[in-house]
Amino acid sequence: MKNTPFYIATRYLLAKKGSTAVTFITWLAALAMTVAATAMFIIISVFSGLEDLNQDLIANLHADLTLKSKSGKTLPEIQKAAKVLASEPKIAHFSKVIEEKVYINFRENGDIANLRGVDSAYVLVNPIDKNIFYGSYPSFKYSNEVLLENKLDNRLSIPVGESSDVANLMMPKPGTGIISKEEDIFNKRDIFVSGVFPGNDQLDNTVISPIELTRELLELPKNSAYQIVIKLKNADEAQAVKSALQQKLGSKYVLTTKSEENAAFWKMINTEKLFIYLIFALVIFITTFNLAGAIIILQLDKKEQAKSLISLGLNQRSLRNIYFYTGILIVAFGILSGLLLGTVLSYVQIETGFFKAGAGTDLAFPVRILPVNYFIVAGTAAVFGVAVSWFFSKVNTTYSTQK
Repeated sequence: MKNTPFYIATRYLLAKKGSTAVTFITWLAALAMTVAATAMFIIISVFSGLEDLNQDLIANLHADLTLKSKSGKTLPEIQKAAKVLASEPKIAHFSKVIEEKVYINFRENGDIANLRGVDSAYVLVNPIDKNIFYGSYPSFKYSNEVLLENKLDNRLSIPVGESSDVANLMMPKPGTGIISKEEDIFNKRDIFVSGVFPGNDQLDNTVISPIELTRELLELPKNSAYQIVIKLKNADEAQAVKSALQQKLGSKYVLTTKSEENAAFWKMINTEKLFIYLIFALVIFITTFNLAGAIIILQLDKKEQAKSLISLGLNQRSLRNIYFYTGILIVAFGILSGLLLGTVLSYVQIETGFFKAGAGTDLAFPVRILPVNYFIVAGTAAVFGVAVSWFFSKVNTTYSTQK
């Protein structure tokens, strides 16, 4: 027989042991590896699903490309930049944007908000008008029509679609001078809330208004903007278009892609994913102590058989390989059954959405099964399992052959 140690290891694993306790410990090690692999696969698949969910949530937060000034807030020579963008065939639409902090006040309630002034082409770049769940998108016939983020509207209790009750925005005035009254400190404009849109962690406290209102509050000249957001015909060509536009526009401007705008957010997500992976890698490592115990107990249980094998001419290395292969088989069983069970449970969650993200919500935990998830789980469990099997297959082998 070409691989006698592997054959004997298979028999040791499948055949009835001399003691019920040995059988229990062996299969307990296999079950522990199965549970650890299942848990790790499910958690990694959930994080893959959360990545997709986060991408959907922030998909409309940033455009494919964003043009900003390299120095200062206001874009220089904006008409020249607009002509360059209009001549680029790979650009579908672009929109001018001004974004600044503002104080919003309604009756006795007030809050600091993020005012995003946009032009009428903004919905062609960012279709936020499709996400409105109450009211309507500003018509742009009037500069004081605004769209409010839901949480902000709930806190301030501003009526939607009613012209009788108006809130107001207050922006600190630029410049210096003696302050004698409130009008010397703030530029103030009344606003009419036409609709409400759902926010997220990065869109909380946001007010979307016509760009003319923002210019009035900031006392900026006509056609000025802080940035230009760009939608491409093919978002996958963002990096190539960015390089081409940067050469045409010159060094006064900075172009960023959507991934670069969200760099801090994705860094946080990847850090969380890394820590979760390390935690479950530690769980698998701790689980392998069951494997170590099973190998040691098996050595003691097969002590007399080991002596017989040595007498029949089996060398010390082959004897050690028997216990090593036994550990490998336990690990392989745990990995395969864990991945199979994890896949089944993941598909059940995808199809039924049984587990919810929180109490009182219909949002199910998102799950996405990726091929790389199988390699991560199998690789992690295999590394620890092989290392523990190799180390403990060499422990007490000499003792097992002593007379």
